[in-house]
Amino acid sequence: MNVHRPRYPLKTLLITALLSAWCMGVRAGDTPPLTATSASQAASASTLGAQVDELLRFARERNPEALSLQQEALTASARVESAGALPDPRLRTELMDVTQGGQQSPTISPSRVGSTRYTLMQDVPWFGKRDLRRDIAEQDAKSAHSRAQGTWSEVAAKIKTTYAQQYVLAKNESLTREILALLARLEKLAQTRYASGLAGQQDVIRAQVEQSLMQGELIGVETERHHMHARMNALLGRPSNAALAEPQGLRPLPSNEQLDQTRLEERIQAHNPQLLTEDARLQGAEKSRELAYKNRYPDVTFGIVPNQVQNSIKQWDLMIELNIPLQQSSRRSQESEAEAMLTVARTRREATRNQVSADLAENIAGLDAARRLEALAAQSLLPQAELSFKSALAGYENGKGDFASLLDAQRQIRQARQSQIKAQAEAQARLADIERILGEDL
Repeated sequence: MNVHRPRYPLKTLLITALLSAWCMGVRAGDTPPLTATSASQAASASTLGAQVDELLRFARERNPEALSLQQEALTASARVESAGALPDPRLRTELMDVTQGGQQSPTISPSRVGSTRYTLMQDVPWFGKRDLRRDIAEQDAKSAHSRAQGTWSEVAAKIKTTYAQQYVLAKNESLTREILALLARLEKLAQTRYASGLAGQQDVIRAQVEQSLMQGELIGVETERHHMHARMNALLGRPSNAALAEPQGLRPLPSNEQLDQTRLEERIQAHNPQLLTEDARLQGAEKSRELAYKNRYPDVTFGIVPNQVQNSIKQWDLMIELNIPLQQSSRRSQESEAEAMLTVARTRREATRNQVSADLAENIAGLDAARRLEALAAQSLLPQAELSFKSALAGYENGKGDFASLLDAQRQIRQARQSQIKAQAEAQARLADIERILGEDL
């Protein structure tokens, strides 16, 4: 009886290990097994945090950084009309001969002085200057709107990545707890065999040490989940301790056709916020250069002058005034500055285009690599680790294997599953970066 007593827990352990391996092998897109935890998560699916689209909609209206850039863009748009408007007219009043040739005390009454001149003046810039100023303001507004869109794209990418990390950390915590439960069973098995004289005390100690190590990992995972929770709330513009629902699933990865770099680069030219910002700056620099050359020509001031004598208007005059652009050295400096700024804008636009293209290629390759690593872990590493664990378990049961081999086998299962989880997180991060570069979702 003593020889056969350990066989019953060994068979139970084998079934439990297989079920645990199956549970650990569930992919991100598969339906998880119905447990008390998943049931409670399903019940809270309607609360904020369960789906990434819900988080994005919430952050669109609450994220402080995105909202501040949107207000700056609206402010820049409001400046367009005033930039091309005429300056306000000016009114000048001149009282002539306020003492009537010394016959009276000085006065400021128009009807009692010798005469009064009222000069109404309007400054009019040279032809085309107002249009250029309006165009420059429009490009500044476009640049501001593109920066606001770029800021939102970055915030959205952070939300998507943080959401994926929260999901992965939850899976990692679940995996760690499953491994802890498995190690507890292995410890009981080792204690049974030790009590029967079939194994040494070191097997029990090894199982306990392994559990302590896993408990340390669990503490680290729980701490990281707390950090991710606070980070997500910060992105949402909420208090750091505000409640969030458990993430329900990762976003599906795009197909290879959707990740065709040529097509994506075409979309980038039309939607990438950085390129749109640099395009607006380039066009603004071109208009600024034109305005600098227009400043060679004078601005004009027109005026109409009614002259009052006592209580009636006796005379009407017209006036025209021009500023004389004599300071040629100053204007040449302004023109040189405008030319240099245009060159800088062209260079920055080209550098941005090259950098965006390189970032896109890097993230496409990274996403493909992460997808292949996940497939390798799910289809090769995990099944091999499970077979290794079965073999080690059978050997230990029959007295032909040692406990260290059994522990190594369970570590291989854990490492394979962690590799799969890590690959999923990397793929989601790469997808978020690609969409940030595009300026829109795939």
